[in-house]
Amino acid sequence: MQVFLLLVAFLFPPEAGAGEIIGGIESKPHSHPYMAHLDIIINQSSVFRCGGFLISQEYVLTAAHCKGRNITVTLGAHSMKQEESTWQKLLVKEQIIHPKYDSSTFRNDIMLLKLQSKAKLTRTVGTIPLPKQSTVIPPGSMCLAIGWGKTGLEEPVSDTLREVKLRIMKAKPCYIFLFYNHNSQICVGNPRNIKSVYKGDSGGPLLCAGVAHGITSYVRRNAKPPAVFTRVSSYVPWINNVLKGK
Repeated sequence: MQVFLLLVAFLFPPEAGAGEIIGGIESKPHSHPYMAHLDIIINQSSVFRCGGFLISQEYVLTAAHCKGRNITVTLGAHSMKQEESTWQKLLVKEQIIHPKYDSSTFRNDIMLLKLQSKAKLTRTVGTIPLPKQSTVIPPGSMCLAIGWGKTGLEEPVSDTLREVKLRIMKAKPCYIFLFYNHNSQICVGNPRNIKSVYKGDSGGPLLCAGVAHGITSYVRRNAKPPAVFTRVSSYVPWINNVLKGK
């Protein structure tokens, strides 16, 4: 079963993947002030984008497969077509990839980005809480995925931030993916529904009751649900250690 990472790629190998919102709606401008837009440079001819979310003034949480040579974070954005006065463009000082990340299986697909300078918290730039380590979102719960990704298989990436409601599934639908691990990943999206993330949304959050429980990781190449999200609660100790400088 082929999977597709949710990066939005420009001059980038198609097998590397991408993430986008299919079947969703445009978000109300600045209703998700924690959202981060990542411009990632691989080399002179390879540039792609990911999503992420601000968890402190110094750190953005995203997917490990969104790593690159250089990353620029834009906060306070809704439309990426034209710069707004609310934008804060910050360089990434350090990319802290989970030590057990496996790029061949997408296990432990999580990364912290330390910003070169602190974000200024405003009406349009804010942080989002993370779950406790013991928190488990039950199957059947409705959550929200957010991103600037594609709105269809043949559509371009979205200029504006979009969102889609997705249902938390039991583990079984995601066993179509060879390396799915329910302890560290979340199976999201009803297979009978066309709504999903797709190219361009990698690294973006899965929000359940206002808490960032997941990180967009991968989906099938045809974008048919379910999609796999990194389970944030499984990594809370690691995240806290990084934030504390340990």
